[in-house]
Amino acid sequence: MVKIKNILCPVDFSEVSAKVASYAQTLAKALNARIHVLYVAQSLDQYGALTRLVFGQSTLSEIVTEAEKVMDTFVKDNFSMENVTSKVLEGYVPEEILRFARKEDIDLIIMGTHGLMGVDKIIFGSAAEKVVKASTIPVVTIRPD
Repeated sequence: MVKIKNILCPVDFSEVSAKVASYAQTLAKALNARIHVLYVAQSLDQYGALTRLVFGQSTLSEIVTEAEKVMDTFVKDNFSMENVTSKVLEGYVPEEILRFARKEDIDLIIMGTHGLMGVDKIIFGSAAEKVVKASTIPVVTIRPD
């Protein structure tokens, strides 16, 4: 029988993130599992020098610093259990989610399917879709509706 001990809950701090957190907590309590909450600040490095010139590297470090503050509040507001850890990383979102999952021996990923629309989706694509396609462990996706 499969034992789920570690659940990864990637979030982006949107309204949907609270819904995803609720599902993750419900499953973690039922399975006596640990939750790892993860936020990844999107690195623009893979999009070339122009994006680095436009957005700047200092902006990403500022985003990471702010995300660490927001993460503390998000965890306090959305998780009542003690078996929760949180982490803020920077990089290409799908790759960092999958890398974190491997490193932390994650058994299940629970994430939202919403996110970017319009031009942002064309440029960045869907992180959830990429994680589902590349993951070697089960991924539960939560729609925002």
